[in-house]
Amino acid sequence: MVYHFPRLRGRRRHALAFGFAALGLASFASPAVAQDASSQASLGQASIAAQQAQAELQSKIDSADDATREALARLRQTRQQADRLERYNAELEPVVESQSERIARQAQALSQISTTREALPGEMRDMVAQLRTLIEADMPFLKRERLARVDDLASLLANDEASSADKLERIFSAWRTELDYGREMDHWRGPLNGAQSDSAQAQSQFAREVDYLRVGRTGWYYVTPDDHAGGVWRVAEGEWQALTREQIDAVRRGIRISDDQSAPELLELPASVAVESGRDAGGES
Repeated sequence: MVYHFPRLRGRRRHALAFGFAALGLASFASPAVAQDASSQASLGQASIAAQQAQAELQSKIDSADDATREALARLRQTRQQADRLERYNAELEPVVESQSERIARQAQALSQISTTREALPGEMRDMVAQLRTLIEADMPFLKRERLARVDDLASLLANDEASSADKLERIFSAWRTELDYGREMDHWRGPLNGAQSDSAQAQSQFAREVDYLRVGRTGWYYVTPDDHAGGVWRVAEGEWQALTREQIDAVRRGIRISDDQSAPELLELPASVAVESGRDAGGES
């Protein structure tokens, strides 16, 4: 392209020439400036990308730190639970051993239960027979009542509807009652039963009922309601023998003690049975 300008003079011609020179330089400098601006934009984008990457990396580090702290907390909690379980297991160990031994004993007992079940009826019959023998050989206090208890047991053993457990409980209860007779002091009123010596019969021949006093299985006594007569049962002779006036008073005091109407005291009474080897039945109780 060709430009035609009229010819200029002086300063205008110099200024125009300078303008064309500047325009030429500008045309040459424009690509360099554009390239520099593009480089700066690329660097800015790279910086932003690097910052974003750094932020993402820091977020991952923070998340990893949180996860690590949570894992450590869970680990400590798990260790504490393990310690508690170890202590608990240590406490339970003797209990478990004891239960294992008990289970072993029960297993052994169960293995022998058939034999025990077969022998049980015979054992119960023997216990009832021995109880009857004891009562027959003992002092005859409350004899009718005690033998009636044994008769009830014999009837119970013959009852197929009663369980073995019920039968055993009744037998044990009867035996406990007989054993308690040897440790208790008791009194009651009833008819005068049993053989009497001549002196005892002469004193109490008109008595319809008497007051009895039993001191274990050591002494068995009676006094008439008017305290006129009294007797002691002699096991060796199998009869009542008369008491003296002082002994009758002692029996009456014993009845009041048994009835909680008087304080306990030492009673000087003849024993129904010999209390020492080589001593006769006339010893004091």
